[in-house]
Amino acid sequence: MDKKKRKKTLEDSKKKKLNINCDKKKVILTLITIILFIIVFILCYFLFYKYVLKRNFENTALDFSNKNEETIFEINNVTFFSSCDAKNKSASSSNFTIENLYQYTDMALFITSPKEEKTLENTLKNVYIDNIQYTKTPTLGTPSLYYKNIYNFAKSDLVDSNLINGRLDFNITSEDEADLDIPTLYNNLANPIVLSYVNSNIKTDYTITDTSSPITYDGTLLKKCDVLLNSISSSISFDIYITNNLDQEFKCSVYIDIPLESDEESIYDGSCTLKKDTNFIFYRYK
Repeated sequence: MDKKKRKKTLEDSKKKKLNINCDKKKVILTLITIILFIIVFILCYFLFYKYVLKRNFENTALDFSNKNEETIFEINNVTFFSSCDAKNKSASSSNFTIENLYQYTDMALFITSPKEEKTLENTLKNVYIDNIQYTKTPTLGTPSLYYKNIYNFAKSDLVDSNLINGRLDFNITSEDEADLDIPTLYNNLANPIVLSYVNSNIKTDYTITDTSSPITYDGTLLKKCDVLLNSISSSISFDIYITNNLDQEFKCSVYIDIPLESDEESIYDGSCTLKKDTNFIFYRYK
């Protein structure tokens, strides 16, 4: 009987082990199945998400393309005038002390339309400038940007109230005699956007000992004050937004390298005037 019991116990033990092994295999197979299902689900989701992104991009690109089949507004040239000025602190027969040497570049940006006939589509309702950035800052001085009356173009006079801090909104008018001392544009594109880049405090409390030649308040001061042009070179960018009289909205990103010299002249000569062809296109986004 003892032998039979031992044999039966041994057989029961083997059966239990087999059952345990079978259970383990079932658990492992179940886990593998679940993991494979999750992987397949993730792959399907990723492919579907990629497909949706692709379709959305195609639809956006198509919508953008349809809205911009033709150019409504553009800036195809910019006129620049660069010079210098300074505030003098004291003067004598032997020296001349400058309080603030600043370089300025006036720029006139002419918004035009390829269509000569003025319609609701190519006339202005709202215009503003935003996102002003100095993409390259000078190593000497502090840059800033001002709005300027076109009648003061190429003059060094700066009006503190015209300093641009953040967004600049323009008044849009059709009146013949508008006040251009404030940011104003004619709705028929008759006048340009005039801005003045100013790099102030290039030199402060600087004494010029060479007074053998007359002191003139222009770009020749840079040479007298030993200012290298590469130390005041700068680049600026900003976005111009337009709403036309159909309530369509357009945007143009403008990038400008401040000109200090041209093929014919340098700011060291006193001033530098440059008319530059550009290809700034306004793209409709709404």
